[in-house]
Amino acid sequence: MNPSTTETREKILATAEQLIYQNGIHATGMDLLVKTSGVARKSIYRYFATKDEIAAAALNARDVRWMHWFRTESDRAETPDARILNMFAVLKGWFESEGFRGCAFINTAGEVGDPNDPIRLIAKLHKQKLFDYTLELCEQLNVEQPSVLARQLLILMEGAITVARVMGDYDAADSARDVAQLLLKQASP
Repeated sequence: MNPSTTETREKILATAEQLIYQNGIHATGMDLLVKTSGVARKSIYRYFATKDEIAAAALNARDVRWMHWFRTESDRAETPDARILNMFAVLKGWFESEGFRGCAFINTAGEVGDPNDPIRLIAKLHKQKLFDYTLELCEQLNVEQPSVLARQLLILMEGAITVARVMGDYDAADSARDVAQLLLKQASP
């Protein structure tokens, strides 16, 4: 792809991601995408066959970017247990950021009924990546069952995200961190 082709494709994806995050997949139609991106409908269809294809590509791009950001910020702490606790501070910072609308993957998965729909599969893959990163940290600790601990921590993170979005309680990240600290203490020999 030449540079202008890449730029156009990226503009479509960035606009679609923003609109999907703000409004959801079903409320993000092609008319709104054309109007907001400034890219002609015919040009959009040169890159993507359907709106669903655009949504899937936009969510895949968000997954890569979000996971990179989350890992980078969480890894600023020195030790694995400090990184685990830092994940909750990173989440709180995200909750407090302008435009926070919850987890794009939870939101979009909730719009799709079929568990084999590409959107649901992308959401599942995103959560698997978050679990894998958490497991990676737990495996660096001296604990008997790192996968059990990682699963518990994932549930805490997901719960904090949901409470922050649905109830507007951004301190949910602090509460989840406090529980995570208890779990870490309990899991240590």
